[in-house]
Amino acid sequence: FQMKRDSGYSTMAEQQKQEEKLWDALKISAYVFSTGLLMFTALVNCVSWFLQDITLGNFWQTTWLNFYNFFEGDEWTIFFFGAALVPALAFWGFNGILMVADITGKPTFITRYRIQLGKNDPVDTKKLCQAIYTALGNQFFVSFPMLVPMFYVMKWWGNTFSKELPTFQWFLMELSIFTIIEEILFYYTHRLVHHPVLYKHIHKKHHEWTAPIGVVSLYAHPVEHILSNTLPVMTGPIVMGSHIVSISAWFSLALLTTSISHCGYHLPFLPSPEFHDFHHLKFNQCYGVLGVLDYLHGTDRVFRQTKAFQRHKVLLGLTPLSESIPEAPKRAE
Repeated sequence: FQMKRDSGYSTMAEQQKQEEKLWDALKISAYVFSTGLLMFTALVNCVSWFLQDITLGNFWQTTWLNFYNFFEGDEWTIFFFGAALVPALAFWGFNGILMVADITGKPTFITRYRIQLGKNDPVDTKKLCQAIYTALGNQFFVSFPMLVPMFYVMKWWGNTFSKELPTFQWFLMELSIFTIIEEILFYYTHRLVHHPVLYKHIHKKHHEWTAPIGVVSLYAHPVEHILSNTLPVMTGPIVMGSHIVSISAWFSLALLTTSISHCGYHLPFLPSPEFHDFHHLKFNQCYGVLGVLDYLHGTDRVFRQTKAFQRHKVLLGLTPLSESIPEAPKRAE
């Protein structure tokens, strides 16, 4: 009887602990989303007011109509340009700068912010070329073909090619929903490909890089590229029936964000890549994007006990966090 009673207390205590953990995770997610939305709303309103004041008209609406008329309303051309070319240019433009730093070690303004000191200094050019070829292959032979069914779904379901742009407020709402959907789908598909059966044949390719660089964000087996890289990003706009301008901005933002997460540099004023960099270092930690589901499932416990967790914040100064929050010196054996 005593054992049953103790077991009951233990079960109740564990249940209460799980409820507290869930509540903490919800509070963290609410804080992250609300803070981000408030800051973005303020920025957008300021920019919108500034542009409207200068141009004496609706700057973005006029620009969109000019673009639409330039392509004579050809919906497929507009869709391919916005959903494929613009995000691809954003990805390769940003990663082109990073690759120069990876190969040459210059400019030092970038390389001094390296997370894993002594790694990729300089990067192995043979491995880099392989990563570039794989990333291009995934874009041309996986991502771009997936845009074809998406195009027809959007034509049937959404208001994708309307001559009237969505409001900034609606875009903010869409962006928050896109982010939530991506976090859920990426976390669970990412954990799925870490299953031993799938890891060996699929996800191991991505983890060849224990110290990742930006272009490695698309260095993956085609099956993983579909499950974890492409579908989580595409699903939000499909569910919302989003405008092509919203899709283009979201795809570009998603590619830039994953590039930053993999870049290997904790650069000033950019989102912290420490979370995902730690995943590449330890393999079984930090599966998500925002970290909310990792906190809820306990897959960030080891990370939270490290110096990397202390450095996991936006760097608002110019002193590298590897200097201000250095790793503890290794004990002599």
